[in-house]
Amino acid sequence: MKLSKLFVLSGMIALILNISAFAQQNGSLGGQVVDSLGAIVVGASVTIVSSTGAEKTAVTNAKGEYTVNGLAAGKYTVKVSAPKFELYENTEVDVEAGKKAELIVTMIVGGVQEQVDINSDQGVSTDPANNAGATVLKEKELEALPDDPDELEAALQALAGPAAGPNGGQIYIDGFTGGRLPPKEAIREIRINSNPFSAEYDRLGFGRIEILTKPGADKFRGSAFFNFNDEGLNSRNPFALNRAPSQRRSYGGNFSGPVKKGKSSFFVDISNREEDNNSVLNAIVLDSALNPAPFQQEFTLPTRRFSISPRFDYAINDKNTLVARYSFDKATLDNQGIGGISLPTRAYEGANSSHELRLTETMIINPTTINETRFEYEIEDREQTGDNSIPTINVSEAFTGGGSQIGLNFNKTKTFELQNFTTTSLGANSQHAVKFGGRIRNIKITDRSESNYGGTFSFPGAPEIRTPAGCVLPVSQNDPPCTIVPALSPLEQYRGRILGNTNSRYFPTQFSITTGTPEQDVSRTDYSLFLTDDWRINPGLTLSFGLRYENQTNISDNTNFAPRFSFAWSPGAGGARAPKTVFRGGFGLFYDRFSENLTLSALRFNGTSQLNLLVSANDPDAVRRAAAISLLQQPVFTLTGVTNVPTAAQIIAALPQSNTIRQVADGLSSPLMMQGAFSFERQLPWKTTMGATFVTSKTYNVLRSRNINAPICPAQTGCSGAPRPQPTLGNIYEYESTGKLDQNRLSVNVRNIYNRNFTFFANYSYGFSNSDTDGAGSFPAYSYDLTDEFGRSSLDIRHSFVIGGNFNVPWGISLSPFIIANSGRPFNITTGLDDNGDLLFTERPTFSRLASRCLELRLTTSYCDVAGEDPNAIIPRNYANGPKSFTVNLRVGKTFGFGKSPQKAVAANSGGQGGEGQRGGGGGFGGPGGGGPGGGGGRMMMGGGGFGGGDARKPYNLNLSINFQNLFNNVNFGTPVGNLASGRFGQFTSTSSGFFGGFGGGGGGGGGSTANRRIDLQARFSW
Repeated sequence: MKLSKLFVLSGMIALILNISAFAQQNGSLGGQVVDSLGAIVVGASVTIVSSTGAEKTAVTNAKGEYTVNGLAAGKYTVKVSAPKFELYENTEVDVEAGKKAELIVTMIVGGVQEQVDINSDQGVSTDPANNAGATVLKEKELEALPDDPDELEAALQALAGPAAGPNGGQIYIDGFTGGRLPPKEAIREIRINSNPFSAEYDRLGFGRIEILTKPGADKFRGSAFFNFNDEGLNSRNPFALNRAPSQRRSYGGNFSGPVKKGKSSFFVDISNREEDNNSVLNAIVLDSALNPAPFQQEFTLPTRRFSISPRFDYAINDKNTLVARYSFDKATLDNQGIGGISLPTRAYEGANSSHELRLTETMIINPTTINETRFEYEIEDREQTGDNSIPTINVSEAFTGGGSQIGLNFNKTKTFELQNFTTTSLGANSQHAVKFGGRIRNIKITDRSESNYGGTFSFPGAPEIRTPAGCVLPVSQNDPPCTIVPALSPLEQYRGRILGNTNSRYFPTQFSITTGTPEQDVSRTDYSLFLTDDWRINPGLTLSFGLRYENQTNISDNTNFAPRFSFAWSPGAGGARAPKTVFRGGFGLFYDRFSENLTLSALRFNGTSQLNLLVSANDPDAVRRAAAISLLQQPVFTLTGVTNVPTAAQIIAALPQSNTIRQVADGLSSPLMMQGAFSFERQLPWKTTMGATFVTSKTYNVLRSRNINAPICPAQTGCSGAPRPQPTLGNIYEYESTGKLDQNRLSVNVRNIYNRNFTFFANYSYGFSNSDTDGAGSFPAYSYDLTDEFGRSSLDIRHSFVIGGNFNVPWGISLSPFIIANSGRPFNITTGLDDNGDLLFTERPTFSRLASRCLELRLTTSYCDVAGEDPNAIIPRNYANGPKSFTVNLRVGKTFGFGKSPQKAVAANSGGQGGEGQRGGGGGFGGPGGGGPGGGGGRMMMGGGGFGGGDARKPYNLNLSINFQNLFNNVNFGTPVGNLASGRFGQFTSTSSGFFGGFGGGGGGGGGSTANRRIDLQARFSW
């Protein structure tokens, strides 16, 4: 980074620090909340409202105490609420500058059915972090989500919806990206799509998921659970012949309590998952008579995973708090690589483990300024072992057999991250909530890969041959005869080779093999600085300004300044009535990082470390093609495998130009996203909030791969004899930042928290997404002409709908539905052949070629209707649309409470997480707690509260629940075969993975989910 940029950034931070020094000296308010008998009330919500309508909140800690700092001198209204108590309100509370006012609040017990929760009905607000488009899930709402962490992640991604940008949304856990999702029992709160334009984050907030874990409790409490499922509770996968044996068992729990009353606490969760899922194999192979035969079978995929995560909260003094969290995760995976069209011989085993340490230190510098430091160190190990002693045989869309081509692979990743943020309030009545800070992160990888050391043969089929070229039948009287050699399907090509056919059309089209040094090291360091200012001009108007700077190693792109701006305007705010309408808008620049894994690939296949040798019968150069055909004729294929395989030494000797090189383009830039949004939010009757948000995004410098040494020919076909730019070299695959992505999306969400028996949320989005690349691994159809590449993006899901909630019905039964509906994702249709000699199978057919194939296979799908299209034009990228999906998930539960009721009145959801501060300014000023994103500050994180669905009046609770995944057994198909050369073109061969609209999770291997409908049983005991 240039020296001048350092001066600019240093000057900005110095300016803020100097302004802070001259900030007005404010007062504070504190005290204790008790009931009429003098028992303390833990977890009560305290709201301080100024004469201008500005609000600050806090939550009472384990001693029933609260503190709110940063209050300008004047008169305030204090409101206190807690379940089972009547609302307390005092409109005559005076605060003097430089002094702390004391207020002891006595709560009066309300009616048995009464529950007051002003946070649940806070309506609309101009707080940047309180946009109505955000979804906040707490214990009740979390009950609708799955217990399995992988499925929970998929459900949250479905709930967040399609994210703006090429890489989707991010998941933060206690302020850090990455790491395993904690068990649902350990989660205090989940925020989705909150504060989208904050400069604190590198990506736009739409699609961002923030998870906050539970702190220790004010007294000893815990929970234990057991989940069970087997094939007797499930329905059959439609692509499986039988309902094969399977079983899922998971058990664990958590325990929390004080280490030293009012000083420190702990929370520890532990879980173990034992899963014997199935993978569904749906291939077409050759039988003993060499006739095509379907091969459908189910295989067990044993998976074992253990995790433990203790957390420790410690109040060092009245101004400093330390939170430490350690996580350990270990997993073993057997029979991986089987499913779909991948045969059992390709099975391999895996083992993963990770150690993760996260520390958060919070310091109250003065009544208006809080500093927070976060530190993370993670070590992750992944290992795979499989057979690469025999080659893989890939017969396109029919089967993949032979060895796994894994060998001994391992990856050790070490991640170091340090963050520091300072939050302060400036100006009269703390109109400015300013936050600034930075992050530095380093990732080091040691990776060993023996992938494809045994080699891979590819049979993609052979094209039709017309002599003379382009002739048609019937021929006219004066034309020469037209001879047509029919096309070969991949399976016919493979069958002919087993039969010993010496015609080169029956030889494998390609053979690839890797050799050289298997181990490679790589590292990446990235760093960022940011500054935000939420300026509350008046109760009805807030302007938010931000600036972020980012940079990283491994690429030379140093001008990554990202300004951000947003506003929130509420007409009529500050009057006698609370506002019911808020308009929001914003614009900002966002940068994405160049992954260290791409750098690793470029270092590994740099032409010397590892050699990626590729022999192709389609090489445009006649001499190379002849040498390749000679090598491809050498192996002997039988139904049991292949012998006489060409060695790497033979290939190098015969084809010295066969090595494929990977490199990063000179001057590659970080992907740049220009994103804007406008929203309308309205408070409706019956405690309902509605919001509508329009988001537009243009992304430049999107990553793609391109073969920069492909044969140069005037058209995408007929490239025989075409020269390469560097004739002495083979393929050179280059990572480039030349792509673009345009997205527009309208989202509407409704949220209702009518009472403790009824909560409801629904999100619907409609949008368009177009691009000319689908990411760093995406190749164009023709390397020298990208004009036909711009079309539908793989992210282009037009309609997306999610609905969920929690409903208590008679007999103490709770219903938690989670419904997902999506329109289909687009997918690409290719010829399945290498028509232009670039040794890639990315070519797309013409409309006439597509129509002919559809007619031949008697397909009537929408993408086969090409009426009105130019028959000679090449179809657009991602031209076809995949199947829609619809899934209804439902959890039904009942809680039995027993034991003697506690003497102390404890508010539900109790927890010492402190005041959240005003306008997202970074947590409460002096309240206990903090530590999560946008919620730093405070002294102590005590509490942690209940365990969901329990009876607050009973010390022991047993919850029994049934979780239905895909309740109505609807079949959601996966993407159909898009290879035009395959006999299975247009056919569905699997179901979509998981039960959350194709967002992953819960899959059973390549064949989709283990079962089409799954029913899980759960017992959970808490005290």
